[in-house]
Amino acid sequence: MIKLLSGRFICLGYSLAAVAALALALMLLPSCDSACVTVPPGELEKIGSLIFRNECGGKTENLTAWNEGEEFASLGIGHFLWYPEGKEYPFHESFPSLFEFIKSKGAPVPEWMNGLASFDLPWGSRREFYDDFDSPRMVSLRKFMLDTIALQSLFIAERMENSLPMMLESAPAGSRDNIRKQFYRVSGSPMGFYVLVDYVNFKGEGTSPRERYNGQGWGLLQVLDNMKGDGAGPAALREFAQSAEAVLERRVRNSPPERNEKKFLPGWKNRIKTYGPENIESYTGSGVYEPGAPESAAGRVPGIYRKLVCGLM
Repeated sequence: MIKLLSGRFICLGYSLAAVAALALALMLLPSCDSACVTVPPGELEKIGSLIFRNECGGKTENLTAWNEGEEFASLGIGHFLWYPEGKEYPFHESFPSLFEFIKSKGAPVPEWMNGLASFDLPWGSRREFYDDFDSPRMVSLRKFMLDTIALQSLFIAERMENSLPMMLESAPAGSRDNIRKQFYRVSGSPMGFYVLVDYVNFKGEGTSPRERYNGQGWGLLQVLDNMKGDGAGPAALREFAQSAEAVLERRVRNSPPERNEKKFLPGWKNRIKTYGPENIESYTGSGVYEPGAPESAAGRVPGIYRKLVCGLM
């Protein structure tokens, strides 16, 4: 089924009729290379809570983190990167953009953040960060991240919605039709919005020349470009997961040895497993998440999201 929402086409099903209707819409609207999918509000809640679990393990203390072996902090449900002053790395520093997005929506922000002379992470090392973990400044940062979970979810979803034109502009002309096709193929599958939104947040669009090892990227662009199949549905999700795993394995092979990225690969692969079609039933089901209860990574997530947004945890 295809609906028109805010002037944009949404692919919500994966029947042949839906795919055919979408193809017809694209032929009639050849300029619709941008923002042609919109995450429905009800699904946004589920996706946001899944990303919170993927990145933070569903734990409030992990809303402010500095991973061992990394040179920057990871904040919020999406572990948005924030660099210390004077530091530059080949990864997208997303926290400053998130901060401006939250402010633009009228949400209150910690006073000390507005007072920064330059918007850089005020902790210069992982040790400094954790030595200060229970300070008023850090506690206020965690509360800010907790209070704005819904806006963070929206920020992540909008990044995915805007990714297609960026990818098409960046890709070689001969690859653009396949990238567009695979994007709609995945978005038109059950759970497809989650897969696309999570991967863009996880590893980026793949369009930045800086995010390369040996000239090869690892973002959504590279995953889609590596896919060759037809038709939405479980097969599209399965191929996306396989392609994502291959792209990240290549990243690790190409990475500088001193970064020891192979230690991250098992966790990355576990995350990719949540994209598989075996999770469709639990993703589309309902229920209340209970901390510590055995469940698939895609199941029973709206409850924890509502608790977090309402400040009940």
